[in-house]
This record gives sequence, C-alpha cells and structure tokens, in this order.
Amino acid sequence: MIGRVILLDQIGGREAAALMVDGQLEELLIDPGVALAPGAICRAVVGRQMKGQGGVFVDLPDGARGFLREVKGLSPGQSVIVQVSGGSEPGKALPVSLRVLFKSRHVIVTPAAPGLNISRRIRDEDLRASLKALAEAGMAGSEAGLIMRSGAVHAEPAEIAEDIAEMRALCEAVMADLSGGPELLVDAVTPHEEAWRDWTDPAPDEVVEGGFDDHGVSDAIDALSGPFVELPGGGHMMIEQTRALIAVDVNTGNDTSPAAALKANIAAARALPRQLRLRGLGGQVTVDFVPISKRDRQALEQQLRTAFKGEAESALAGWTPLGNFELQRKRDRVALASLLGDAS
Repeated sequence: MIGRVILLDQIGGREAAALMVDGQLEELLIDPGVALAPGAICRAVVGRQMKGQGGVFVDLPDGARGFLREVKGLSPGQSVIVQVSGGSEPGKALPVSLRVLFKSRHVIVTPAAPGLNISRRIRDEDLRASLKALAEAGMAGSEAGLIMRSGAVHAEPAEIAEDIAEMRALCEAVMADLSGGPELLVDAVTPHEEAWRDWTDPAPDEVVEGGFDDHGVSDAIDALSGPFVELPGGGHMMIEQTRALIAVDVNTGNDTSPAAALKANIAAARALPRQLRLRGLGGQVTVDFVPISKRDRQALEQQLRTAFKGEAESALAGWTPLGNFELQRKRDRVALASLLGDAS
C-alpha cells in the first residue's frame, strides 16, 4: 500500500484513527474515554506550592489533580486557565500547562505568546505576505498571538479568515472565564477530529471509514502490545515501561559481523522515536545500546538527534558512566497499553 492513508475506525467501542504511510503505521489515536484528555482546556485552582518538586498542584474538575510547572506569579487559591498537556500513570497528577493553544486546521491562537508567525514550511514570499495580511486583519486589537499552519497554503482566504475569527473568539471567551471553581471549558478533540485537523497536510491519498483489519492497522497495534521490536538487518530491541522510566535494550540478534553492533544501534536509533510515539510513552528513557567505541558513539548520537528532530519535546541527555544513553520525552498522550487494557 503506497501513499498516505487515513483510517477512521473504532477499537473496543472507542473512536480511533490511524495514519498509514507506505504501508507503515505512523500515527495512532484512541479515545481515552475520559473528560480530561490531552488537549482539554479547563479552569483550575492553584494549591500550595511543593518545595523541591519544581511545580505546583492544581485542583481540576471532578476532583482530579493536575501538576503545573509554571509557578511564577501564582498564589494558592488563584484561578487559572490550563490545558491538559499529556497523559499520566494511574494515581499521578495530570500534566497541565498555562501555555494554552486554540488550534484549528489552519491556525493556532496562542494567548500566552503574542506575535504573528507563518509556518517555516511555507516558503513562497508572496504567499507568506498574503497570509500575514490575513493574520494582521484577523488579530487586530488582540493581545494573543497567532501561528499560521502549513495547511493554510491549500485554503481559500475566506476559509482562513473564518478559522482565525472562530479561534480568536473562542480564545477570548475562555481566557476571560476565571470566575468560579474548577470547570471543563473546552473538550479535547476526538481522534477523528484530530486526524482531520492535523494529518491532512500533505493531503492524504485516501481516507477510509473503518478498515483497520484490511489495511494492517490491527496487526501493527498487536505488534505494539509487546516489548519486542524487530529491526532492519536482523537486530531487535525490547521496550519496557516501568514506573520510573522506559527501559530499551538493543541486541544484534544472529549477526556476528564486525559492524553488527553499530548497525543494530543505528537501526534502533532510527526506529525509537516512532515506537515511543505510537506506544504513547514518555518521561525518562534509558537505552542500553550494544557496546561500541567512543568514536562510533558520536555517529550514533548524531543519528539520534536526526531521528528525534520534529518529535514531541525531547531532550537528549547523553551517555551515562555505565554506557547507557539517557533522554527525556514529553508525555503527550495516554499510554497505548493503558488504552488497550481499558478497551478490552
């Protein structure tokens, strides 16, 4: 199957969406079945700051708790508008942020980041100028910022102007709603809505209703359910989640050639971002690569940096004294294992 195919289906009665690119699963979204899913915007109430934890707990709707890292200028009892920024493990507070985003297919309104910006993927100078003019007209008098997404290049000016007006109005209404206790103000988008909003640039070759079984999505999800990941060239890696971190073990398999270690490590580095994304894994990641020379470590680290470019917020910490590689990846969604367990 060649090309980009968006599939809109269900898993265990829950709405789900998948993006297949040349027959390989690249994106997967499953409705977590909770009100405070990643992307939801709500009014929260600040609690007491916890010294040494780098943030503050906040009260969220329905008795939920969130953890907010941006604490400057906040005081206990203060109402703030926050957005759920990722999933959390059972018993832990939800990660939330004051950097709220109001996102549509063509634009993003950013109340915490003023300024007008055009996606760098739009390179035509005349088009950039016309899009900037639309942004200036639509955001005139507003203190919020706006990002023109790359998908706007395919839209008519009237459609873009409508998107700007709608997102600006929603932003202004929500950000002004500070009276009262914790309350859900904007629902997270559904998987089908998110697929339409975020996966249609470049335009898909096909959009299929259903079809997870026929297009290999179900088989790909089954493979993601276990720790084993086969790598090109005969090697493999094992990805296992613990409460403290994500442990990754890379192996050469049956390859005993002199280049086997570097070959397996490079294959693992290239595959790791996609595997973490599809599995919904984040936090601290420790990779036990096959032992290699310090010179080859530099080449491997460059492969890692290239592979993680454009992924969710990630920080490559580097090599530990014991020869492992550590990195941090933002928890931007609910773990797939949790979703599949709830849906079964």
